[in-house]
Amino acid sequence: MAKSRFEYVREFETHDVLLPQTYIVVRIDGKKFHEFSKHYNFDKPNDIRALKLMNACAKNIILKYRNDLILAYGESDEYSFILKSDTTLFNRRRDKISSLFVSIFTSNYVALWPKFFSDLPLDIKHLPCFDSRCVVHPNLQSVKDYLSWRYVDTHINNLYNTTFWKLIQNCGMTPQESENRLSGTLSSDKQEILFKDCGINYNNEPEMFKKGSLITNKGEILHIDVIKSLDKIFEGF
Repeated sequence: MAKSRFEYVREFETHDVLLPQTYIVVRIDGKKFHEFSKHYNFDKPNDIRALKLMNACAKNIILKYRNDLILAYGESDEYSFILKSDTTLFNRRRDKISSLFVSIFTSNYVALWPKFFSDLPLDIKHLPCFDSRCVVHPNLQSVKDYLSWRYVDTHINNLYNTTFWKLIQNCGMTPQESENRLSGTLSSDKQEILFKDCGINYNNEPEMFKKGSLITNKGEILHIDVIKSLDKIFEGF
């Protein structure tokens, strides 16, 4: 291949290689998704179409890189992908893994949008946007703790959002009144407010809303108690 005098610029490129024999977590997050969901009038507190769309995008990544991935876990507008400690995907280059995962996820989101929002075409001025990061974890316990953290976050966020929106939708409160009502409350308080004020038993809410979605490397989508299932989930890994 012919060379030119301009090729010296390649010397400025750097490649951050992730530590070998560590688990890699690729976390994808929606960028300004509050504005995005408001523009497309997503159902509150949860839009099942949007959640199923996120799951479909994540499942396609799992199936594409199933030999390198253990699982994916997601809720709301985020998804975390757990790569095996011995993966050599893209030579473990941080920029390559991060950029390709998020671009594949975003392109799937756009391509699959009509399947879940058939009556609501995407507006060129309001397109979905995601960012991503790669984080290495030294051992399996650290990965389990990471997933436990995201699982607990799912519960906390969903319980708050469910109570917040049901006070508005069912009880006629303004957003400010609902926020004031929930200020300083514990999880048990919120469940009691839902039951007594809104007539809703939180235990009967859809499992996907309460527990998020876990996708195995076989592409199976589960809505389970992640913390109680961690040992079984990681059998063989």
